[in-house]
Amino acid sequence: MKRYLATAVLSVAVAMAIPGAAWAQSGHFVGTQTCKDTGLSVTCTGKVAGLGSTTFEIVVTADGVASVECHNPAGQVAPGQSFEFSAEGTTGTLKTPRNGQYRYSVSTDAPTPPAGSCPNRKWTAVVTDVSFSGDATLQLFEGAVLSDTATAPIG
Repeated sequence: MKRYLATAVLSVAVAMAIPGAAWAQSGHFVGTQTCKDTGLSVTCTGKVAGLGSTTFEIVVTADGVASVECHNPAGQVAPGQSFEFSAEGTTGTLKTPRNGQYRYSVSTDAPTPPAGSCPNRKWTAVVTDVSFSGDATLQLFEGAVLSDTATAPIG
């Protein structure tokens, strides 16, 4: 009877150790993620690892204030209305590499000036620069399920 009890305890201990190995395979950001203000967008680079046998996607978001210039039909330039917005960029859905690791570079989309950025509808609004503030947020999705989140200062 003691022999069966010892075997059962050992089996439970081994079973409890196995999920730890499975958890190690969940996707996560590795090391330092770097984000840089590139004028009208933010570009983040880094590495993810522990990707499983599914698809994955990396999404980057960052808050900023866009500066707008207005061009009238005669070619004159005047300052427009600045606006706050949240920039977003994605890798799109990718197949998981065999080694479960991926080095990425993701840029956010440049903003589009909203209606009313210029004093007249005949004027053309152009975003000339974006001041990004705070940190960028990076999210790793595996099979459309959030796997990990990281933040990185925008330099």
